Amino acid sequence: MADKEGKILVIDDDPDILITAKMILKKHYRDVEVWDGPGRLEQGTDISDKEMILLDMNFSPGATSGEEGLYWLKSILQNHPDVVVIMITAYGDIDLAVKAMKLGAVDFIVKPWENQKFLATVQSGYQLSKSRKQVSHLQFTQKILEQDLNEHYRKMTGSSEAMNEIYQAIDKVAATDVNVLILGENGTGKELVARELHRKSPRASKIFMGVDMGSLSESLFESELFGHVKGAFTDAKESRMGRFEMADGGSLFLDEIGNLSMALQSKLLTVIQRKEVVRVGSANPVPVDVRLICASNMPLREMVTNDRFRQDLFYRINTVEINVPPLRERVEDIPDLTHYYLKQYGRKYRKPNLTIDKPGLEKLKKYQWPGNVRELQHVIERTVIMTDNRTIKKNDLILDQKQMSHVDSRNLNLEELEKRTIEKALKKHNNNLTAAAKELGLGRTTLYRKMTKYEL
Repeated sequence: MADKEGKILVIDDDPDILITAKMILKKHYRDVEVWDGPGRLEQGTDISDKEMILLDMNFSPGATSGEEGLYWLKSILQNHPDVVVIMITAYGDIDLAVKAMKLGAVDFIVKPWENQKFLATVQSGYQLSKSRKQVSHLQFTQKILEQDLNEHYRKMTGSSEAMNEIYQAIDKVAATDVNVLILGENGTGKELVARELHRKSPRASKIFMGVDMGSLSESLFESELFGHVKGAFTDAKESRMGRFEMADGGSLFLDEIGNLSMALQSKLLTVIQRKEVVRVGSANPVPVDVRLICASNMPLREMVTNDRFRQDLFYRINTVEINVPPLRERVEDIPDLTHYYLKQYGRKYRKPNLTIDKPGLEKLKKYQWPGNVRELQHVIERTVIMTDNRTIKKNDLILDQKQMSHVDSRNLNLEELEKRTIEKALKKHNNNLTAAAKELGLGRTTLYRKMTKYEL
């Protein structure tokens, strides 16, 4: 049959046992091999492709102690720990079979056997072998995915004063378990900071679990974060753990936390305070140990003042605050970021050794970058795809002209220019900070900071 699977090895010194076993098993499994003793094991014959081994307890004439079987059991499992071994034992040697199971055998078969019982024992063992293989595959896949993610997020790029302050904050905070709040506009790299905090923490070998709070509806919030039990609601066909339980022992990153309603904020606060979750439909609390990292592009302090964000939750998630400035406020990082993405996308699209000329870099530095680093990344990727040259030039870069800075050549003092620009925006919008910030392409938090700096 084409759909048969499984590779099974039977080792026994009784030819009748071998003939019977092979006759029964070959109807159900793709490959059934029989050996009349462990000699080929001693010779080092490769058995790494076997998923299950049926192993007799005694091989020498007159032997009844079972020591030979136990010896080869230990040898097999030492070299092939994932293989499933079922022992074959004579009636009355049950204690010996139990001893074998303590050493790692998964079951035993007493001979002479009933064919149906024999087949059922083998089938049960084979299902265990498949389950082990699936778990091993999932663990390996998760490891590779985590390595890929860590590689993708590993490098924080930039040497500006603002970035150096972030690096220092990460180094100081990562070793602790305090909750961290990361603030910044969309696209500035808040998740990058969160992953770096996790990577440098004692929890680095555990899971980093990210949740986009802005994408969770009111109805799904509790189920996604806290889990549910089977039958808790119409579509709950099986029990499922939530993100808090999944991240147990690791770090939980709650992005865009400012989007939560007051009711959901209250539920989240309860879990943070008690350090336990109760699955939807259950009354049993489950303790959780997570390092909480939150992020938002919204002015949470202002929202607290306006009763749109709970003050107690704000202080719970904000033991340490890290502000990620927009790209337009750290223009000196643009060359490093540009070269990083040129190398990354040059490798991806098989265009190695790409460079950018000085006028091209100057054009990037004059752009306002409303989408921040994420927008720069997309611009470079698009440019790499479209270019046929080794050197990116100014005209190769397609940017929104409305977002280009036009500097007054009569006064090149950047701080004075920035101050005058903010003054004009505030005057134009009658001191409406939200409107002025939008006009300037700044976040309200950034505008506050600059107004304080210039005493406006």
